[in-house]
Amino acid sequence: MDQDASYAVRMRGIVKRFGAFTALDHMNLEVRKKTVHAILGENGAGKTTLMNILYGLYQADEGQIYLNGELVDISNPAEAIRRGVGMVHQHFMLVENFTVTQNIILGDEVCGTAGILDMRRARQQVVELVERYGFDVDPDARIEDISVGMQQRVEILKALFRGADILILDEPTAVLTPQEIDKLIQIMEDLTAAGKTIVIITHKLKEILRVADECTIIRRGAYMGTVDVSQTDENDLASRMVGRSVSLTVEKTAAHPGRPLLSIQNLHVRDERGIEQVRGLDLTVRSGEIVGIAGVDGNGQHELVDAIMSMARAQLGSIVVDGEEIQNTSPRNVIERGVTTIPSDRHRWGLVLPMMVCENSVLEHHNDDEFGLGVLLDYDRLHEFSSELIAKFDIRPAGCEDERISGLSGGNQQKVIIARGVAHSPKVLIAFQPTRGLDVGAIEFIHKTLIAERDRGAAILLISYELDEVMDVSDTIAVIYHGAIVGEFAQGAVNEEQLGLLMAGGEAR
Repeated sequence: MDQDASYAVRMRGIVKRFGAFTALDHMNLEVRKKTVHAILGENGAGKTTLMNILYGLYQADEGQIYLNGELVDISNPAEAIRRGVGMVHQHFMLVENFTVTQNIILGDEVCGTAGILDMRRARQQVVELVERYGFDVDPDARIEDISVGMQQRVEILKALFRGADILILDEPTAVLTPQEIDKLIQIMEDLTAAGKTIVIITHKLKEILRVADECTIIRRGAYMGTVDVSQTDENDLASRMVGRSVSLTVEKTAAHPGRPLLSIQNLHVRDERGIEQVRGLDLTVRSGEIVGIAGVDGNGQHELVDAIMSMARAQLGSIVVDGEEIQNTSPRNVIERGVTTIPSDRHRWGLVLPMMVCENSVLEHHNDDEFGLGVLLDYDRLHEFSSELIAKFDIRPAGCEDERISGLSGGNQQKVIIARGVAHSPKVLIAFQPTRGLDVGAIEFIHKTLIAERDRGAAILLISYELDEVMDVSDTIAVIYHGAIVGEFAQGAVNEEQLGLLMAGGEAR
């Protein structure tokens, strides 16, 4: 037995290996009860792996786990839940056409006599839970009809419904507006006040400083220490994480925009359900310019990018690339016109997970003469090309050309996509959530890459749910709401609160 029960979680000497690769090397973690504890580290450092062990998705090769002073063996998520550990993943696990109540009880149904589902009693239990913790959630609303922030609250309620006292939140603010982030932070404070313990995995240093009590730093699978958040700052956290000084401000010279390279006029696009998601959108991006689109997920961003890339058919309007109409042609034609995309969902649109890193590094350009003849690929050239990208973009582990890309961490997978996107000097680069899941060191590198592409003369369309990123990197900021641009500002001419109001359908004061 561990003698100190003042800690909700103690993980000691945790080792996790994947083949010859050691993801965690005698890692330690100590989380005090009724606190918010942040875990910070570079991409591939082992943060999510450590939490997956705590939640029972992985089993450690060595080490011990103590919960509330008791040595435990967590062999699967069901055992973790039984012991009061809940996890809210970065990508929500909700059934969109189910109601809030149906999602919360799914897998832990409330049944009456003869095992018949008792939805009335289930709903009442959900209502009591919502009221107890002050969550502003409608138990009868369908998931597809509520905001991303509301969906996250549903995920938290799912864990609380199952009796979680220890909540793991993986990148909890990745797709929230500033107002929703404020609400989430208030929820975390209320939960710890009610006796819960929260562990957050995040790359957002400002939010660590706002909400966390302590922060554990991991570097390449090793424990680098735990700091009292009240005694540190952003620069200290960043340098501890990456082992060097990191610039937290985007350094760039003034833009010198040239001719329009991407012109969109009166664009109307429907989704696969036939619902109009892009409604008369107008937008221009010139050479040597970064135009950032600020908006909450679900306001037509995906349909806009799909229409530009001819992956979705536009019902009305015009999309012109460097003077040539490309609307409703084909993805191959759009790529050949010099348009490259860093997609928002790397697994769904950016990578072929069973394929090797070298093969993924040439997607979209695999039929170029440089890489072979017809369907026959020149693997010597693929290895040479991918090794250059791996070195230039610090993709880890080094020398991973022949590994399946599914074996890389999410952040390193994203680096492969970004490296591939800029390797062929596109005219138009659409960067959709380019730094999602990346650490501050990698974010610094990606921002420098986007600015270098701008200075080379490319037109950059940046779509990001990170408002700080849009404000810092963009030369022009456009706000999208319900599929239309509702405001456009030069960098520095608008503040975060004004943008947040526009993003939520209000008016900037």
